[in-house]
Amino acid sequence: MNFELPEEVLQMKDIVRDFVENEVEPLAMQIEEENCVPDALLERSKALGLFGLSIPEEYGGMGLSMLGKCAIYEELGKTINGYTTILGAHNGIGSVGIVELSNEEQRRRYLPKMATGEWIGAFALTEPQAGSNAAALRTTAVKKGDRYILNGQKIYITNAPIAHVFTVMAVTDPAKGPKGITSFIVERNFKGFQMGKVEKKMGLHGSHTAQLYFEDMEVPEENVLGQEGQGYVNALKILANGRAGLAARCLGSCQYLLDRSVRYALEREQFGKPIFEQQIIQHYLSEMAVEIETLRWLTYRVAWMTDQGMNVVKEAAMLKLYGSEVYNRIADKAVQIHGGVGYIAEYPIERFYRDARITRIYEGTSEIQKNIIAAQLKKEYTR
Repeated sequence: MNFELPEEVLQMKDIVRDFVENEVEPLAMQIEEENCVPDALLERSKALGLFGLSIPEEYGGMGLSMLGKCAIYEELGKTINGYTTILGAHNGIGSVGIVELSNEEQRRRYLPKMATGEWIGAFALTEPQAGSNAAALRTTAVKKGDRYILNGQKIYITNAPIAHVFTVMAVTDPAKGPKGITSFIVERNFKGFQMGKVEKKMGLHGSHTAQLYFEDMEVPEENVLGQEGQGYVNALKILANGRAGLAARCLGSCQYLLDRSVRYALEREQFGKPIFEQQIIQHYLSEMAVEIETLRWLTYRVAWMTDQGMNVVKEAAMLKLYGSEVYNRIADKAVQIHGGVGYIAEYPIERFYRDARITRIYEGTSEIQKNIIAAQLKKEYTR
């Protein structure tokens, strides 16, 4: 395995690190309090190419490998998670399906605008009764002439208020169960598309999640993504593809928390000496460092395997499970090390603590990842 990054990716990593430290972090508290990412910051992100990480160069994107994307995501993870979620959802589940599963006409229609951030992407799978059980969808798509008529509801859709393009899963043949689900490329200006309530959330401020309603929404037949009846498989592929990127963002956040914790422990004095000299604090920091390094190796190993075209269903599930659980453990230790400061809203530690919690839920809960891992183990041992 070779995790060495090309020179152009290393240069981009340096640019993003500088951007995060000097342009995003100074706005983090403003974003947190106002629950809004300034338009100027989004425009700057577009200018840097951060909306085109997943999109091939021929369509105006950066065309990064998974290793390259993870290197960038790791740097983005070192700042306010609401901002990075906008980018992660767009570059990950919001665009991967169109990149990997679309035909040439669809690519030319959507990818150039998505690469520049003119059009932002979102992924619409979850419904009130269909979260972890993605096969239980009730949104229907009925073929009428040269178009499909969609009716139903989606919930918890990241980027929904600002997205222009949605990858939507709907049932085209109820009798076939999961094999009767089809994926569609939906534009927000399609007749019958309605935006629902924007949710108030514990964390990820600046990133907005909303409900969608489809009332006799008309989708042209040329907007079927992939083959009819392949929507459930497509959804699983899209979600699996995004797990390395999500873990890389968790990795960046973990590194940020460790850096802040070490500095605080060296500066904060109790009982006449820095708290770093307390053995329990040394143990906390050592445990954090070990888990971060383990997560780093697992992240880049799965990214490398993905780039080699290897089957990473089990490994990607392991990575998503481990990355999200590690982020939560490290956030908890960071709060403990900082004591009262870690619980005060004017400091960033409590924000990361709240933001970490969703990583064990969205894009496949920790419990679902364990189910996937177990299913793959059963296959391996019963061949």
